Amino acid sequence: MDAKLSPNQGSTVSGIGLASGLVLVLSVAALIFDWLGNRTPWQGMSLTLPLLVSAVSSAAIGFVVIPLLQALKTGQIIREDGPQAHLKKAGTPTMGGIFFVPVAVAIACVFSNFAPEVLAVCALTLSYGFVGWLDDWQILRRKSNKGISPKMKLALQIVFAAAFCLWLMSTEHSHITNIALPWVSLTIPLGFLFWPLAGFVLVAESNATNLTDGIDGLAAGTVAIALLALGAIVAPAYPGLMVFCAALSGGCLGFLAHNRNPARVFMGDTGSLALGGALAAVALLTNSLVALFILSGIFFVETLSVIAQVGYYKATKGPDGKGKRLFKMAPLHHHLELTGWSELQVVAVFYIIAAILAVICLAISPF
Repeated sequence: MDAKLSPNQGSTVSGIGLASGLVLVLSVAALIFDWLGNRTPWQGMSLTLPLLVSAVSSAAIGFVVIPLLQALKTGQIIREDGPQAHLKKAGTPTMGGIFFVPVAVAIACVFSNFAPEVLAVCALTLSYGFVGWLDDWQILRRKSNKGISPKMKLALQIVFAAAFCLWLMSTEHSHITNIALPWVSLTIPLGFLFWPLAGFVLVAESNATNLTDGIDGLAAGTVAIALLALGAIVAPAYPGLMVFCAALSGGCLGFLAHNRNPARVFMGDTGSLALGGALAAVALLTNSLVALFILSGIFFVETLSVIAQVGYYKATKGPDGKGKRLFKMAPLHHHLELTGWSELQVVAVFYIIAAILAVICLAISPF
């Protein structure tokens, strides 16, 4: 199927304009949050400084790493059944998560003075990034869209999730088993049931973020918005994790310097699994699961679109073994492309939705 291009494609906003606008908005937001929290923006324990340092560092290192990825022939394998406009992206380096995630993690550790909770979240983030790297590497080695087996991928995610949960259980964070509902001032005690929920959240969030990574700048921008909002929410009680969120948000912004449309590099599973794991880990550690659910609205809908597509296809399968499709293609962003939206239109609208979700989340959460 050929994607129908909208008449005004590319005429309203450019990739660099969209990315620059996001950087400006999040930088101003960080300054405002620091002002509201009585923090000076030029101190390490703030949102602004880690955000900007990580953004500049990630962008700068990208100019060194991307040529190396090109030399190593880490070109992305493009699905032939996807939007035809994506075929021209074949050969664009992937595994971009190997430079901006470690940079952000290192900055978070230094600026938070190596706080134990930050080290734990960083370990989970890098672990999930490692799972993603294995998948990306196998895809490149086999020169196909199939990386490590889904069972192996899921097993590794569960193992690292279990290790993180065991660390939580061994620390003073036992209060997190009580889920707080901010808008009604109600707390739900889950007890032991919290731990399987925690494992599910880590695996589901990382995979949902991974599904959202399919258009230039989409995952990096939406995750940057979610991370900064989550950092503002947890700042009063967990300043170290505030710094972590700000640094990783900045890393996403720095990555956008190379990933905005037209992308010079893709983050791959190396980046997307790490980002999803980071969001989930911070939310679990700070008892912010409700906030995570709201902030992850886009990732949730993207995942639902895939589940609905597969379910509907199986339910309508006829004697010939073929079923009907609910969407032209899943996840949702590809469906929108195939109905006439340009990539930039999809990204711009998703950024706006992510920002609205962040505002809603901040409105119901004290920060």
